[in-house]
Amino acid sequence: MTWRRRTVIPALAVCVVVLAGSAGCDTPGGQGAGEVSASPVGRLLDERDEDGRPYREVDEQDAPQVTVEVAPDAEGGWDVRLRVLNFRFSPDGTGRRAEAGRGLAHLEVNGRRVAVLRTPEYHLAPGAFPRGTHQVTARLYADDGSVWAVDGQPVESTADITVSGQEPTTEQSVAPLAEGPGSPDGPGQA
Repeated sequence: MTWRRRTVIPALAVCVVVLAGSAGCDTPGGQGAGEVSASPVGRLLDERDEDGRPYREVDEQDAPQVTVEVAPDAEGGWDVRLRVLNFRFSPDGTGRRAEAGRGLAHLEVNGRRVAVLRTPEYHLAPGAFPRGTHQVTARLYADDGSVWAVDGQPVESTADITVSGQEPTTEQSVAPLAEGPGSPDGPGQA
C-alpha cells in the first residue's frame, strides 16, 4: 500500500498545480488608463455612446468593419445594405456575451435609431423623408451591448441620401424605436 500512496500523492499534486496554473491564466493583466474592466475580447473604455453603452476597444487589425450602402428602389423607398468585414451577425436570442467579430448593427437616420439589424439588409419605406439630404448610419455592437471601437472611435459608416421631388407622408416608418419587450433594450435582446 505504501507504493500506491507514493504514486497517488504526486499525481494529485500535479492536478492541483495544473488547475491553479490554468485559473491564473484568466486573470487579466493590469488595466491601463481609461479602461473600465478587462474582457476576453478587447477592453471596455470609459467612452460611451449616446445611450450610455461602453466602447469595446479592439486592435485595428482584428476589428470589425462596416460600410453602409443605400440605393433607391422602384417604389420610392430605399434599400440599405451593410458590407461587413471581420464581423458576423448574431441571430435573435444570442446570449449577452461579447465574442470577437460578432454582434448586431444599429441603423440610424439623422441621428435617430430606426432599427436593430441582425442581417445586412433593411428597407426604408417610400415617402419617409422630407426633401433634402439625410444621413444613414450603421454602427456595430457586440452581443453584450458594447460598441465595437478602434482608437476610441466607434466602428460605423454613414451614407448620405438626397430626396428631391417628393413630399413627405404622415407614415412613421422612420420613427425612433420604442422601448419595451420587442425593442432592442427589452428582455432577452442585445
